[in-house]
Amino acid sequence: MKANTLLPLLGLSGSAVGAVVNRNNQGPFGYASGSKQSIANLKDKVENVVWILLENRGFDNILGGVHKKGLDNVVNNGPFCNPVSVSAPNGQKICSQFKDFDSVIHDPDHSVTGVNFELYGTYNPSNDAIANGTLKPSLDGFVERQADRYKISSQLATEEVMGYYSEDEIPTLVNLVDEFTTFNYWHSCVPGPTNPNRLCAIAGTADGHGSNDNDFDVSAIDIPSIFQVASEKGISWKNYDGTNGAFLSDALFFNWTAANAKSSVVPFENFYQDAYLGTLPKLSYLNPSCCGLDTNSMHPSGNVSTGQVLLKQIYDAVRTGPQWDKTLLLITFDETGDNKTYTEKATDGSTYTLNFDRLGGRMPTWLVSPYTPQGHIENFGIDPATGKSASYSATSVLKTLGYLWDLQDFTPRVSHSPAFDHLIGPNARRNTPTTLANPHPFPEAV
Repeated sequence: MKANTLLPLLGLSGSAVGAVVNRNNQGPFGYASGSKQSIANLKDKVENVVWILLENRGFDNILGGVHKKGLDNVVNNGPFCNPVSVSAPNGQKICSQFKDFDSVIHDPDHSVTGVNFELYGTYNPSNDAIANGTLKPSLDGFVERQADRYKISSQLATEEVMGYYSEDEIPTLVNLVDEFTTFNYWHSCVPGPTNPNRLCAIAGTADGHGSNDNDFDVSAIDIPSIFQVASEKGISWKNYDGTNGAFLSDALFFNWTAANAKSSVVPFENFYQDAYLGTLPKLSYLNPSCCGLDTNSMHPSGNVSTGQVLLKQIYDAVRTGPQWDKTLLLITFDETGDNKTYTEKATDGSTYTLNFDRLGGRMPTWLVSPYTPQGHIENFGIDPATGKSASYSATSVLKTLGYLWDLQDFTPRVSHSPAFDHLIGPNARRNTPTTLANPHPFPEAV
């Protein structure tokens, strides 16, 4: 099994623990990330950033069936298999297959300990062994964990966590792959759930949070965020809130926002008005709706088709609005460490302490801009602190925004995050599609 490509619904791969490979550090336009030429070009070409984090989908689940040369996915490098039971690794196995659902009813386990089981076949792996490389992720536990959690058959569990979509089912996303830049190795901050990952993306650290605890519901997070830092630098921003009151939008995780900038958290529909009228702020951060049927974040049981509708609406508004030529649109997902610890009791009663020193899942991510190369597949980036090859991750956005707006690195994690400034070229393409392909519903079972 090729550990760095088996990426089921949660998209968790062997490279999540920090793969390093040899690569030329020159980008597609001949300059390296972080170079004077690259940063100057970024500042010249980009005035507005639109950033959306969708929910809980892995690279192979979404892009596993896309026949694009260079994509590290199932149809190019699979199939990939799981044993029915991790205790019998040489027993019956079931393999990834072209069969998934528009709405996956059974939400896979993305708690810290659940992810441990899926990656390592145990709820309580040795952190020391992971750190020194003697314990590597087998990715053998997805089917067993899903089947055990929901008391469903191994076959259904396989369809839910190791299935993938055909090109016909995801035309809007295939359009993004064909027209813009797709990242092969983009990981979440934390091998765990939603809010710690969203926090890490916008603040550079999960701040010791390993679960969706109450602090996120009462604006109790007391660390600087991109929203606070932007305000202090005079950089305009809005958090377009599509949560419909189900929970706080991401900017309101922070007590600073609640006390000083509530007016910058606005209804999601305002985004379309601002995009069409050319009044988008320097930073537009979008919260989709979540997490049940007919929501648009793609979080199970939310539909993949309605998530595509949302992305088409966002793209079409930006593309046909007057700010397109100066806008960078970054589409990614939420789900993963830093140096604090988090302790969680697992289903089997054991206790596990997460040191926040490893990445989580590999997720679909697109860089959309008239200046990014058409149909480009980006592999690994460069750790700017060491010069070594490294996976992109959620905090790569903060590193890139740091180059764009002269921001200090939020955390050591951000200091080590590859940026993607070098993927913005010197000349605008004039053949970018005016609209993305229309999505459509598809059967619950293919």
